Amino acid sequence: MATSPILRPNPATLRRRPARAKQTSLTLFPTAARHGNCELPSGTSAPPPVPDRSRKPATELVGIARLAASSPLAEAKRGTKYFLLPVKSILNECHSERVPFRWTVNPYRGCEFGCKYCYARYTHEYMELDGADFESKIYVKQDAGPLAQRDLGREKIWGEHIAIGTATDPYQPAELEFGATRTILEKMVEREGLSISITTKSNQVMRDIELLRRISARSSLTIHMTVTTMRTRLARLLEPRAPRPDLRLAAVRELRDAGINVGVNAMPILPKLTDREEDLDALVRASRDAGAQWIAANVVFLMPASLKLFMAFLEEKFPKRAKQYRDWFSSHGNAPENYRKEIAERVERLRRKYGLGSRPERPEAQSWHSPQLQLAWENGEQTCQR
Repeated sequence: MATSPILRPNPATLRRRPARAKQTSLTLFPTAARHGNCELPSGTSAPPPVPDRSRKPATELVGIARLAASSPLAEAKRGTKYFLLPVKSILNECHSERVPFRWTVNPYRGCEFGCKYCYARYTHEYMELDGADFESKIYVKQDAGPLAQRDLGREKIWGEHIAIGTATDPYQPAELEFGATRTILEKMVEREGLSISITTKSNQVMRDIELLRRISARSSLTIHMTVTTMRTRLARLLEPRAPRPDLRLAAVRELRDAGINVGVNAMPILPKLTDREEDLDALVRASRDAGAQWIAANVVFLMPASLKLFMAFLEEKFPKRAKQYRDWFSSHGNAPENYRKEIAERVERLRRKYGLGSRPERPEAQSWHSPQLQLAWENGEQTCQR
C-alpha cells in the first residue's frame, strides 16, 4: 500500500503556516520584485561583498560557490558559457515575509538577456562570481524534471503559490538549448490544484502554449509578460538580447486567445528614461489592445551589483541622466518616496483610462488531487490508499 503523504484525503485539514501576505505572483508586489529569488544562503538578507576569486583556491569555496566552481562546461555560444549545476531541489522555499509566496522556481542561475538594470545580478555573488558575469555564465540546473516531480509530491507545498522566474528568465536563450523550464512544466501538468505564475520577457513562452493550456485547465496559472517600453531602440539598449516589445505583446494576445490568464509587468520604470506620461500611456494602451487583463508597475530598485553596471551604462549612453541616478541610488536602492508615489498615481490613472486591473484576481482555493490516487482509480482500485 502506498504511504506517500500526497495520498491523504481532505488536504484542507492539513496544518498551515501562520498567516502571511496573500500569495499570488511575484511581480505584482514591489518588495517582491526588489528582494530577489529567495535562493540565498540560510539566515542572510543581503549579498556578501564580492570576493576576489583569483586568489582563493577552489578547495576553500563552500555551498553554492563550490558547486558552481566544479560545474562542468556544457556549451559555449554567442560569447556565453553554459554550465551544468547540480542542485538538491527545484522548488526553493522562501522564508522572507517581504514576498507574498512561499515557493520559487528558477531553472537557471544567470540570464543571457543582459538587462542593464537587472536587480538579480547579486545572486551570482553567492557563487563568488562578479555581477558582470550574470549574462555570460549561465548555470543550468541538472535533473530539473525528476527533481520537480519529487518536489511537487511533497505535502508542504499544498495550497502554496509557486512563482517561476523570480530572478532569471525561464525562457531565456538557454531554454532553447537545455529545456529545463519545459521539463518542469511537464511535471506540473500531471498535478491538479496547483497555483503557479510564470514571469518572462520572451515570446518563446509560446512554444509551450499547449502545456500551459493543460496546466491552466487543472490548476491556477497566470503569465506575467514584462514590457518596460514600447520604444524598440531604447528597449534594445536596455535589454540587449530580449525579444522586441511588439513580439512580447503578440505573445500576450496568443496566450489570451488560448484562454490563459495573462497580464503585463511594466517593471522596472526607469526615471527620465521610460517614465514619461506619453510613453507609459503607449505601453498601457498597447497592453490593453493585446488583451492583457492587468498591468503591474514598479520603479527600478538598484542593488550595489546592479548599480555599478547600470551607472557605467548611463555614463556611456545617457550621460545627462547619470548625475540624477547617482544622487538617488548611491546611498540606497530606492528612488525618493515622492517620486515613487507620483509614478504609482500616474500608472493608476492609466489603468482606469484603459480599464485594466493592477493584478490578477485571486482564484478560489482548489483541492489538491494526487496523480497517484487518480491512477489507482483508473486501474480499478476502489479503496483509498493511505
